[in-house]
Amino acid sequence: MKSLIMVAAISACLWAPLASARDATVEAPIHRMMEGFNKGDIAAVKALHVTAPTIVDDIAPFHWSGPGAFDSWLGDLGKAEAAEGKTDGVVWFGDPVAESVVGDRAYVVAPCSYTFKQKGMTLRETGLTSFVLVKQGGAWKIESWTWGSSTAVMVP
Repeated sequence: MKSLIMVAAISACLWAPLASARDATVEAPIHRMMEGFNKGDIAAVKALHVTAPTIVDDIAPFHWSGPGAFDSWLGDLGKAEAAEGKTDGVVWFGDPVAESVVGDRAYVVAPCSYTFKQKGMTLRETGLTSFVLVKQGGAWKIESWTWGSSTAVMVP
């Protein structure tokens, strides 16, 4: 019994720093990105990114990088959604499942979903989004993100 208590105590000491290792200031731009999309405030979402981000998404051409990447991605997203008849999109990012901060760089992986309407049905993609952030002028900015999700399924 004493050895079980000892193992539990050691485990708690080892896991406690990991549980508290999340940094709310690193995660804030990710939450604001979600809120901006859901409010339709694309200018606010764009402002959360560096001037030359890298974006990987599940719509063609799948990769955008450099100055103008955000606007190009947004245009391609709009065209793809219109062609597929998608409307009423809602983005969700959950609490990170991985987070690493080293100096002025951060890597965050968060569960995600995208819920939308298509042909009268509500559908949802779920997956993970990985973010790379960089601290610029005292503020965290999204340098890159990659959306990875399953094929959309009908929401009951």
